[in-house]
Amino acid sequence: MNGILNRVFSRTTRGWWIGGALVVVMAILPLLNLSIPGVFPGPTYTPGTLQLLALAMLMSGLALSYHLLFGVAGMLSFGHALFFAAGAYGLGIVLKRFELELLPALVLVLVGGLVLANVLGAISLRVTGITFAMVTLAFAQAGSVWIRRNSNITGGDEGLSLTTTHIPDALVGVLNTRNLYWLSLAVLIVVFVLVMWFEKSQAGHVALATRENELRVRVLGVRPYAVRLITFVLASTLAVVVGMAYLLLQSGVTTRAASSDFTLTILVIVVLGGVGSRWGAVIGGVVYTLLDQRLTALAASEWITGLPDVLRIPLSEPLFLLGTLFILVVLFLPGGITGSAGRIASRRNRPATALPMEELR
Repeated sequence: MNGILNRVFSRTTRGWWIGGALVVVMAILPLLNLSIPGVFPGPTYTPGTLQLLALAMLMSGLALSYHLLFGVAGMLSFGHALFFAAGAYGLGIVLKRFELELLPALVLVLVGGLVLANVLGAISLRVTGITFAMVTLAFAQAGSVWIRRNSNITGGDEGLSLTTTHIPDALVGVLNTRNLYWLSLAVLIVVFVLVMWFEKSQAGHVALATRENELRVRVLGVRPYAVRLITFVLASTLAVVVGMAYLLLQSGVTTRAASSDFTLTILVIVVLGGVGSRWGAVIGGVVYTLLDQRLTALAASEWITGLPDVLRIPLSEPLFLLGTLFILVVLFLPGGITGSAGRIASRRNRPATALPMEELR
């Protein structure tokens, strides 16, 4: 028993040390002059690279929020992007219409997102399974239509730009991309800690048990609806927070933020990293963002334009390349990046004296 406890404790301690070291490295990265050709557009201290890395961290935070819904509670939602858009558009509208300072505007949008999550969650969770997915899709489509048709408020198809009048100077301009990078890192850390706290809480254990066997949870006298609603509200509120940070980073937001295909993008990120893994969501967000950026550059390269039409037409579409990679991951890496890495590590740690079952018979 002591050996098992020591192994668990050492694994937990090792995880905290690795996570802490990774945070420190990411925090000092803007102060370093590191270049990775073919991955980063320039050295790590340049605004272009910092912008890309900050976007990757925000996508990881958004994937973590969806991980709560899909990976922990087993709820397939097609409307999660609605809350991301509520954060981005909400902050943009409040700053433009009410002329509030940044902090009061953030609090107001956060409260509004919390109310929206409670209302939509209370309605959507009356059903389960594919019906729940369709209800969330309907809400997302309604939000997307509202954004497109109210151009006087949201900017319509042209998107909504950030009003910088009441934004601190430290968060405005290309020269301050480093500060926005650190802000994105802080958002990712907060989201990761809250997700980890929820998973280890009693509500998180109940959500996981409900995903595995809802009938057994009901027999034990626990109300799955209440736990699912808590999970839904927390995941949606975290998406609102990421959306607000996204607006500050990108200085604007477009209608794609509320579309159902953006929710599918989040789902792809979670599956790419590994369903059910917090680190999988983080790694998936980083890998997807870097691939999206590099594949877009590859699709417009001279190497692709010089190919015959039968190859040039599909390969010049970044979404085709991403879709192909996703299919390959599903076929050959069914556990995602983290799942496959875990299987490889377990095989290496297997005792050399262990024999297959067939040889023991």
